[in-house]
Amino acid sequence: MEATIGIIRGDGIGPEIVTEAVKVLNKIQVVFGHSFSFKELLLGGASIDATGEPLTEATIKEAKTCEAVLMGSIGGDPNTSPWYQLPANLRPEAGLLKIRKELNLFANLRPAVLYDSLKAACPLKEELISGGFDMMIMRELTGGLYFGERSLEEKDGVRIAKDSLTYTDVEIRRIAIRAFEIARKRRGKVTSVDKANVLDSSRLWRQVVNEVAKDYEDVELEHMLVDNCAMQLVKNPQQFDVILTENMFGDILSDEASMVTGSIGMLASASLNDTAFGLYEPSGGSAPDIAGKGVANPIATILSAAMLLKYSLGLDEEAACIEEAVGKVLELNQRTLDIAGEDSVIIGTEEMGNLICAEIKKGGHGNA
Repeated sequence: MEATIGIIRGDGIGPEIVTEAVKVLNKIQVVFGHSFSFKELLLGGASIDATGEPLTEATIKEAKTCEAVLMGSIGGDPNTSPWYQLPANLRPEAGLLKIRKELNLFANLRPAVLYDSLKAACPLKEELISGGFDMMIMRELTGGLYFGERSLEEKDGVRIAKDSLTYTDVEIRRIAIRAFEIARKRRGKVTSVDKANVLDSSRLWRQVVNEVAKDYEDVELEHMLVDNCAMQLVKNPQQFDVILTENMFGDILSDEASMVTGSIGMLASASLNDTAFGLYEPSGGSAPDIAGKGVANPIATILSAAMLLKYSLGLDEEAACIEEAVGKVLELNQRTLDIAGEDSVIIGTEEMGNLICAEIKKGGHGNA
């Protein structure tokens, strides 16, 4: 296969972790005989420094010429970075919201998997995670509160802030269909999360999800209020297969899920549109406090690259090969600091990438 992959290195630890993911993709193309070309793109703080904007029209245009985009972390320290002295629409995160909207990336997939070798890093009691867990959080990404009308004004000496939460049945239906389709390929269960006891937007959400479910009689559907879901994630995470939810709830729940896997540095993500195109990135932040020290965990970015191969390029075996390589390195107890146990061999960002590359062998997984 020949494919062009956009590369957004980002800010903070972004360039370090993306370098290791690209290294892994290069190893895949050598082992499996593919030809990937990489196109460097700017977004976030790096784009502000170079162009004065967090996302330029040129970057959007270039991204659309790629089969997929792999991205590092975006942003810096809000307390010290000059980027956060700028108006809100010119800050790094504004570029991230804009590219999601411009590329119609409405479906966010965040797998949360507890590896057997990382159970000691999980903060939950052993009896709650004895069988491990493997869930996929499906977050609607281009609607809801983050993209609603907003205002900040002062009236009669009182400051008033407003943010509107709006969803259409079309927006809900398309993410629900994706969730049911993915559940069909997993364990056949969708947990739709809302706040239907309070919010009209959630009541519409529940109605539309029920309508979609009629076309997927082979998939079990349950509804769960978001506050209960937050509790269940730390009480019994094994019950979940696919969690389907709206933008803000998904933002919060996926971060919670990441911590019960042992570290947010383990959580990959994919943001897809209605074609095969996707933007792939780690779910963690830019961690400016450790940037440049060579200690960041690149696994989430490497697993994001595996998702890119699977969802945008249709290379399931190659994706599985990366996932298996990650598992093998963790079994060897080679760990970055964030996931290290008492007896772990602590390694850095680059060495973790090297070890994962060394485990990528054709025939190690699948039918090759």
